[in-house]
Formats: sequence, C-alpha cells, structure tokens
Amino acid sequence: MKNKIMWVITAVLGLMLVMQQLQASQGVDVRTAQSMSQQGALLLDVREPSEYAAVHAVDAKLMPLGQVGMRLKELEAYKDKPVAVICRSGRRSAQAVSILQEAGFSKVVNVQGGTNAWVEAGLEVVAPN
Repeated sequence: MKNKIMWVITAVLGLMLVMQQLQASQGVDVRTAQSMSQQGALLLDVREPSEYAAVHAVDAKLMPLGQVGMRLKELEAYKDKPVAVICRSGRRSAQAVSILQEAGFSKVVNVQGGTNAWVEAGLEVVAPN
C-alpha cells in the first residue's frame, strides 16, 4: 500500500512538471508579447549581454537565464503581474518561465520564436547603427 501511494505521488508530481513545461513552451506570439509590454507587462530578455547588445525588443529588460534564479528579488514586483519572457528562439525563455513559475510567478508566458520572430515580424527593436 505504501509503495502504491508513493508511486501515485511521484506520478502526479511528474505530470504537474510536464504540464508546467508544456504551458511554458506554448506561450504567446510576438505581437501579443509586444501588446502586453505596451500595456505594462515586463518583457524579460534572458539572452546573454552580447546578444542583447546586438538587438533587442524595445523595453526589454536583460536578465541572462543563468542569473534568473539568483535575481528573483529584482522581479518581485511582477509576481502577480504579466511577464513575457523572450530569448533568441524560445528555448531559454521556456526554461526561465519554468523557474519563475516554480518561484510563484502566476502570469508568466514564453514568447514563441523569441527575438528572431520579433525581428522577422518587423516589430520595433533597439540595435546599434
């Protein structure tokens, strides 16, 4: 009986993790993310500083993926507010979404296609001349 209970608990926790990762990877398209940002959502860019310097969405705040877990206090004001996470193509941002969700952020989404899709859509960016 004890083994069955442990198996059920493990299965439920595993299913919750998979669901969370699916939700993080599905996310929103770049136009929705731009609209969210214009309405006050945090647009969080989790690429490396050199990538960000080359091109980034207007109003995007840089916080490399490797630092997200250590810098959660800086994001505390957005715990119950919309946060759209963007990277180059959508993989790192999906990981960051999972980290933020585990930390209790309730309205965080992944930007599908990342900065590549943002640029392809012709949305406003900051880039050196």
